[in-house]
Amino acid sequence: MFDIGLNITSSQFDHDRDEMIARARAAGVSNMLFTGTSLEESEKACAFARRYEGCWSTAGVHPHDASTWNDESAARLRALAGEAQVVAIGECGLDFNRNFSTAAEQEHAFTEQLRLAAELALPVFLHCRDAHARFLALLDPWLDKLPGAVLHCFTGTEQEAREALARGLYLGITGWVCDERRGLELRALLPVIPADRLLLETDAPYLQPRDLAPRPKSRRNEPCWLPHILKQVAQWRGEDPAWLEATTDANAACLFLKNASPA
Repeated sequence: MFDIGLNITSSQFDHDRDEMIARARAAGVSNMLFTGTSLEESEKACAFARRYEGCWSTAGVHPHDASTWNDESAARLRALAGEAQVVAIGECGLDFNRNFSTAAEQEHAFTEQLRLAAELALPVFLHCRDAHARFLALLDPWLDKLPGAVLHCFTGTEQEAREALARGLYLGITGWVCDERRGLELRALLPVIPADRLLLETDAPYLQPRDLAPRPKSRRNEPCWLPHILKQVAQWRGEDPAWLEATTDANAACLFLKNASPA
């Protein structure tokens, strides 16, 4: 299986990172994409991707950190994107929910990262929260210049899903869909997503599936639970889990690994 969203640099993994990766492999998760959320975290994610076989990373500046974007940022990202392990620009986008950076700062950093991805012919790993219309307005001019894009950790409405899919985006589905309190709308729209546009991710250490049984003692999520997400998504879509696993793995390889060096 291929987990397309793992926050490998999180301090929550500092005491058992190797063991966490080993548990993932034992569960059948052989490929992972490590998320970069700032210049520093992107450099760390790339270093971890070098360390672990079958793993790659993204390089980008999350909207929360958009206020750090400056003239040097694009140059540093461009250099980092030259590393064999880096297969996408991101996590980038807009987040108007918490506004750790101003809207103007977020929009500028997002646009500059889209520009860089287009220049380097790299796919983009996208974030959007409470900013759908503005997000699409900024993204649209770049879509024909980009090789592909995934809207990571999608939790939006059916209309938002349809608008993203109409633009050719992949949708990343996490354990959010397993949450009986807030994931039911997402669960209901799963059949709307064409199988060839679906990607699976844990977003670990966040968004642990709430329906794991027995319930883990820790609330920390891990990539070893991706098979559970796959099983549940397949059930709710009415599809064979083995077929969906092969399909989503192929989707991830198509988006991220077309030009990647073997990890």
